[in-house]
Amino acid sequence: MNNPSKPLSIFSLAMINVAVICSIKNWPITAEYGFSSVFFYIIGTLFLFIPVSLVSAELATGWPKKGGIYIWIKEAFGENIAFLAIWLLWVENVVWYPTILSFLAGTLAYAIHPSFSDNPTYTFVCILLIFWGASLINLKGMKTSSLITNFSVIFGTIVPGIAIILMGLLWMLLGKPSYISFTLDSFFPPLDSIGSWVLLVGVLLGFSGMEMSSIHANDVNNPQRDYPRAIAISGALIVLLSVLGTLAIAIVVPQKSIALHAGGMEAMSIFLRAYGMPWAVPLLAIFISLGAFGGVSTWLVGPTRGLLAAAQAGDFPPLLHKENKHGMPTTIIIGQAIIVSILSLLFLFLPSVNSSFWILIAIASQVYLVMYGLLFVAAIRLRYKAPAVVRQYKIPFGNTGMWIVALTGFTTCVFCFFLGFVPPSQLEITNFFLFESIMVLSITALCFTPYIILRFKKPSWKE
Repeated sequence: MNNPSKPLSIFSLAMINVAVICSIKNWPITAEYGFSSVFFYIIGTLFLFIPVSLVSAELATGWPKKGGIYIWIKEAFGENIAFLAIWLLWVENVVWYPTILSFLAGTLAYAIHPSFSDNPTYTFVCILLIFWGASLINLKGMKTSSLITNFSVIFGTIVPGIAIILMGLLWMLLGKPSYISFTLDSFFPPLDSIGSWVLLVGVLLGFSGMEMSSIHANDVNNPQRDYPRAIAISGALIVLLSVLGTLAIAIVVPQKSIALHAGGMEAMSIFLRAYGMPWAVPLLAIFISLGAFGGVSTWLVGPTRGLLAAAQAGDFPPLLHKENKHGMPTTIIIGQAIIVSILSLLFLFLPSVNSSFWILIAIASQVYLVMYGLLFVAAIRLRYKAPAVVRQYKIPFGNTGMWIVALTGFTTCVFCFFLGFVPPSQLEITNFFLFESIMVLSITALCFTPYIILRFKKPSWKE
């Protein structure tokens, strides 16, 4: 029996997962690999996407309280490590927001003037307007956010995504020229160049986020039953759309000239002009932009609610404890918008939108991988520390099954963390020292900030 006080259905929760993970923004990153993108999607699915999904399903159905990762890691390792984890999840999103927003700006440019997509000033202004708009809308609460997510993911991600896939299929059936070859040799990436593997970090970031919806596990009628079902539905849809959509882009856009922030619209523009429908380019740009906006809106809510749980546990001063009448963390959301605005200045000072985009993606990926490492270790520890807690979904084959799944995910995180410090060979990053300096200093600062905050923590902060 449905509980009207619960704002989310299985469908809504599945659409949140799709909105969070299945972004057309991610397809151009993977399309840089051509046909071997399928190989990396398989790697990403087997070694990170599935382990995160299984671990999140078990932990969310065992501890479905508001707070998600913060609650799980707190149960495993205590408040300080939990604070580090939720901080990393939140700050990763703050770094990531300018990338999805620059994709949104680049896509929207095709509805105004395509040349704007490479204009840093245009990109910067769009980021400010869109993110502040999304922040203000989300202050209206989860029901409003859910409605936006459902609408945008259907008409802004699934429909345009299927359109890209169908036009790519038609392109192949008509025998038009392709920039990739579907051979066994082209399926495997070159093994002699580590630089050609670096974009795998971007692929894994594109597959991350399944755990984010666990923050909403208590917003459905039956968390123990509905959350695993939502994961299964959304997971199948995400993998299918991502593989086919990436190949459709790689077919018509040369790998070396794919714009990471606007590659999806590049492909759509080529398709539509070839099929005699150039008038549809601006219309489709608006729909894809809508899908990206839904992704921003969804990510904006989840991690801030997790950070609110940490704040109310006493890890932040009372100013950050505040919720409005809709249960939204007002101060955190506004503060987040200010930080994103400052970070977006990067687009005005780096030599190209593409280089700015990748550096932000790389930093966000590294921080996320550290958080995932904590998640997998916590899942193992909770099997031994809290065996009596009922999990409606439990990874099969007992503790051995948990060790296999969690250790697979943890090893992948460690490997890709070190891989992320190598500049990708597909991008022209000429200043190696500047690249490494930005990466090392940014990641170090982001990971150690929680300990500085905890150093000044006061008993009066706890409600």
